[in-house]
Amino acid sequence: MSHAVDEVLRAAAELGEGPTWDPVARRLLWVDILGARVHAYDPVSGTDHAFAAKQHVGAAKPRAGGGLVVNLRDGIGLYDTAGGFTWLHHDPVAGRRGNDAAVAPDGALWAGTMRYDEAPGGGALTRIGADGSVSVVVPDAAVSNGTGWSPDGGLMYYVDSPTGRVDVFTYADGRARDRRPWVAVEDGAGSPDGLTVDADGAVWVALWDGGAVRRYTPDGRLDREIRLPVPRPTACGFGGAGLTDLYITTARVGLADPDPLSGSLLVLADAGQGLPLPAFAG
Repeated sequence: MSHAVDEVLRAAAELGEGPTWDPVARRLLWVDILGARVHAYDPVSGTDHAFAAKQHVGAAKPRAGGGLVVNLRDGIGLYDTAGGFTWLHHDPVAGRRGNDAAVAPDGALWAGTMRYDEAPGGGALTRIGADGSVSVVVPDAAVSNGTGWSPDGGLMYYVDSPTGRVDVFTYADGRARDRRPWVAVEDGAGSPDGLTVDADGAVWVALWDGGAVRRYTPDGRLDREIRLPVPRPTACGFGGAGLTDLYITTARVGLADPDPLSGSLLVLADAGQGLPLPAFAG
């Protein structure tokens, strides 16, 4: 396996987030949250196409019928294949925005929110069904971030960044129960941010202000640490035709003197074997 991290796109994103492989379009979706832009990167041609979202956008995921579902400042929106927009769940709260999100094995969207000032208890993790039904699962999050599922669908991993932990839930029938600590990131190593789960059931976690991505085995053991050329990676996800390349989004927001690579899209080629991710069923 390669340990060399490469820059694939110098985007100067303020707050890049959410790399997600779209197997139908064969492209990597990602967003610049504060730039309010949704990107689609084609690794074959090396081109990146972007459009302006309606608002600050925390995540963009493929829909089963085509188009995108997006986690916006004021709720969950849908873009059709022609670019038309509709709200699926409109829930504006002053000072709050959407953050990271993920699609569960049953096709539901699990969407995080947070306050712009990152106040404790100001965010949540919410399940949005294909029919627009809403269930708040974690009502008191601060910075709701990475969410992912084990290969057999029996576990759900979750990050509320200020806790400094990755937590795990028992997952069945579209419901997450019995939240418990799984891995704690030691002081000084950075804050856990976005995550993805590979085919071995290992969890890859981006460390904000830690300049690294880590891989933890299913029993919670630190297996690999990949040092990065930037201090603020935000999330990671497998992509490419064989789902073997680990793409990493990064940020430059809040850095007094950002490195030229901060805000770029990075890749760790041949990092492992990713899992196919479901599309949103709505």
